[in-house]
Amino acid sequence: MKTDPIKIILEDNFLINKKVYFISGNETTLIENVSRSILEKYQANKNIEVSKIDTLENFTDETSLFENHKIYLSRNCRGVNENNLNKIIKSNAVFIFIYENSQKSKVIKKFLINNNDACVVDCYELDKNSKIRILNKYLEQGNIIIQQDIFYFLIDKLDNRYAFFEADLKKILDLDQNEINFKNVT
Repeated sequence: MKTDPIKIILEDNFLINKKVYFISGNETTLIENVSRSILEKYQANKNIEVSKIDTLENFTDETSLFENHKIYLSRNCRGVNENNLNKIIKSNAVFIFIYENSQKSKVIKKFLINNNDACVVDCYELDKNSKIRILNKYLEQGNIIIQQDIFYFLIDKLDNRYAFFEADLKKILDLDQNEINFKNVT
């Protein structure tokens, strides 16, 4: 299954129920926010223990039904292939794999997209629609009214990298204004 990274970050009730999350792309700040969001959503519902893993070769799941829920976090893990992925999907643990784009990740993605116990998340620079969704969420949370011309000005001018876009939005919200216009933003 393929999932929108912005949906994972913005939706408080995003259903976290997969065994494998494969997060990849070239926008590292979005990758980090998606992985953090997934971990936070698990922590909100279960007592979890996070461990780092470097390889799936000879991996054995040591989690019992009565222990903390285990989440394995991996960056550019070795031994990720169809055979090992089938093994870990049957385990009691959850795996979060983080990869920057590579030829190797394409094969893994293709396998995981067709698996109901897996979630593939592609993280690239924000497009206009994603920026609109994020800005609307921030405005809604802050109960802020914004003029339409400034809304699209911000969409066009703010950075396309998630962390920088979010940081700029926080600066605007820190203005502590109920209404945002050109006078209090520029």
